[in-house]
Amino acid sequence: MTDYAKDVLVETEWLEQHLDDENIRIVEVDENPALYADAHIPGAIGFDWKKALKVQVKRDCLGPEAFGELLGSRGISDEHTIVLYGDRNNWFAAYTYWYLKYYGHEDVKLLNGPREKWIAEDRATTKDAPSFEPQSFIAQEGDPAIRAKRDEVMAALDKDTHLVDVRSPQEYSGELIAMAGYEQEGAQRSGHIPGAASVPWAQAVKEDGTFKSADDLRELYTSKGVLNGNDIIAYCRIGERSAHTWFVLHELLGEDDVKNYDGSWTEWGNLVNVPIEKDV
Repeated sequence: MTDYAKDVLVETEWLEQHLDDENIRIVEVDENPALYADAHIPGAIGFDWKKALKVQVKRDCLGPEAFGELLGSRGISDEHTIVLYGDRNNWFAAYTYWYLKYYGHEDVKLLNGPREKWIAEDRATTKDAPSFEPQSFIAQEGDPAIRAKRDEVMAALDKDTHLVDVRSPQEYSGELIAMAGYEQEGAQRSGHIPGAASVPWAQAVKEDGTFKSADDLRELYTSKGVLNGNDIIAYCRIGERSAHTWFVLHELLGEDDVKNYDGSWTEWGNLVNVPIEKDV
């Protein structure tokens, strides 16, 4: 992992050797939360992102107190190293990584490869959920340095900030208002935020879901004009795919000024009187 800017990935072999390490808490966060009950890494705690990581009466992150209570109640303390993984090439695992960083937890790792890779390698799985004693987890106030909100995105249209749209080309061009099967997360209008570069999030990983080399990643984002010395804001549909891209740019490539716009297209495409572009 020496070619990446930060030591934030662990390999499946390493994790297998640390399954009994009391200093580590393994957390699975899947796009399809039902997968956890089918099979998961021994000792892994399962988070249902729809229920556990979202405020149920408004669209927002949990506040720091509620987030700290959630983690502490599941046996995760401030002192634990948290290793995250999930399905769909870790897009919701990366979202949870960003979430933890937003609330100030520094010791977080992402498994280099999704749950599908672990299973394909015939590594141990279980259906049993672990039971840990409650711990104290103190979340800090949210860090505005890594989260962009709509007013900042609007202001960025007149600045040198580079926007990167990590959705599919069809969503970016306006051909699709939402991905098939995700119509409930659509918007009134299709297209993209003016000036945004199109770099689909999955271009950052190989076929097995592991990340491409730092050189290949830098070439990818440089070729699309994203790495040009300016601030970067990534967005997608609801903020999870763009958190994966934030992880690549900020953690793997070491770009300092990168934010995730987690309101993303379901917010922007529903706002009144905001500019939208279509086509490529």
